[in-house]
Amino acid sequence: MAQKGAQLDRETFSCPICLDLLKDPVTIPCGHSYCMKCIKHHWDGELIHSCPQCRQSFTPRPVLLKSIILADLVEELKKTGLQAAPADLCYAGAGDVACDVCTGRRLRACKSCLVCLASYCDKHLQGHYDVGPLKKHKLVEPSKKLQENICSRHNEVMKMFCRTDQQSICSLCTMDEHKGHDTVSAAAKRTERQRELEGSRLNIQQRIQDREKEVKLLQQEVEAVNGSAEKAVEDSEKMFTELIRLMEKRSSDVKQQLRSQQEREVSRVRELQEKLEQEISELERRDAELKLLSHTEDHNHFLLSYPSSLPALSEATHSSSINIRPLRYFEDVTEALSAVRDKLQDVLREEWTNVSPTEMDVLLSAAEPTSRAGFLKYAQEITLDPNTANTWLVLSEGSRKATYMEQQQCYSSHPDRFTYHPQVLSRESLTGRCYWEVEWKGRGVYVAVAYKNISRAGGGNECFFGFNDKSWSLDCDQNSYSFLYNSILTPVSGPLSSRVGVYLDHRAGILSFYSVSETMTLLYRVQTTFTQPLHAGVRLFDYGETAELCKLK
Repeated sequence: MAQKGAQLDRETFSCPICLDLLKDPVTIPCGHSYCMKCIKHHWDGELIHSCPQCRQSFTPRPVLLKSIILADLVEELKKTGLQAAPADLCYAGAGDVACDVCTGRRLRACKSCLVCLASYCDKHLQGHYDVGPLKKHKLVEPSKKLQENICSRHNEVMKMFCRTDQQSICSLCTMDEHKGHDTVSAAAKRTERQRELEGSRLNIQQRIQDREKEVKLLQQEVEAVNGSAEKAVEDSEKMFTELIRLMEKRSSDVKQQLRSQQEREVSRVRELQEKLEQEISELERRDAELKLLSHTEDHNHFLLSYPSSLPALSEATHSSSINIRPLRYFEDVTEALSAVRDKLQDVLREEWTNVSPTEMDVLLSAAEPTSRAGFLKYAQEITLDPNTANTWLVLSEGSRKATYMEQQQCYSSHPDRFTYHPQVLSRESLTGRCYWEVEWKGRGVYVAVAYKNISRAGGGNECFFGFNDKSWSLDCDQNSYSFLYNSILTPVSGPLSSRVGVYLDHRAGILSFYSVSETMTLLYRVQTTFTQPLHAGVRLFDYGETAELCKLK
């Protein structure tokens, strides 16, 4: 009994909101007590100020004053070691499912019964474990949606399922508005749906595995791209370092050769300079002697000295041996180096365009093949989609050949069908690197590629291959070629042929058209960015014309 009294005290002096001992206790007009902070916070979130326990409402909002007596009692209880309610009493709070049997302050439910349509705490659930008939009841995790199992018309538990109306019903419904309908027990329908669910889960799990594999492959590709890029950067740095080292060596060699040539030229000039200076000294000395003789007044001395005063002079240095080349000693070297520099700049400029950011995708893809055998490595098996074929076209040869008929065909209506233009798209979507050939007969053909979302209905340019931004087309006739994109026509020159090869590198954004005969001749190449998978397409000109996707393997 003492223990029960202690339990009563715990409940009496605990806040019904926070479930802890009262802090700054207040008593509201209905007589219930709360922590001042708890009831204030509770009322702050409500439009109507009411008691959380008895739901009595108050207008205006009550003024809260601390209950001195309750506060003193709580302090005394704390001194005796009394704390909040023990953990084994779990009262239902906001968001919890409360026991439907408890009276007063209800405990949290631990199970709900689908037969009783009630929720029970541990204490009141015990009968479902001990009483024979109750043991057969279906217990589930606590649920607030038990009333969804009650028929709103007959107030009975809905244990049946109507397949005709696809809804849960009670047994009385089968004799009323669902009479004669295809009905089964809810359990049987659950088993059926459970199998479907398991099938869906298996499908989802398979797709998850597939996507995980794809993610792994993409991660491997990222690693491969990063590894390749790092190696390319390393190799380029090494090559540029070698080039710089080679240029520095060539610069040093040229500098050394220039200095050697400079020394030789200066030495040669200095030699001639010294020789000329000696000759000048000698001539100045002889001139002084002759001048002195010319001024003597003694005629006999002049006549006696004259013959000996005119000995033969040393041979004069001829001016042609000097070989002066004013300002032209090393200009030829400068000109030669300038020519080398210009050539190197041209090479680097031409090659650098291949590694510019806009062309990086081209480098990531392998080089475009140069022979038909090389193209055939990327041959793609392509068939035409009957659901896209215009009603003037008939497909044959395993849906690889399209023929323009004189009478419209009775095709079923389909949203993918071209309703006006005599053209057709392939079943297969094209990504990666692909190659195919089109053999045509008649007045001409449009050999095209297009996005799947190209318009189909009507005769406007939005549906016409080459006259919009969703398709690219080579117009082939018996006399010429022309390329069409977004209604812009570009004349194309090249050898006429009844067979056209198409090469697509989707990732690099390359689309090339070739004239195919004994040799392959490039007619036109597109460099762009493809944002969606492409489909091959053909459009015919007139009755009796054919276009066939050739078998290449």
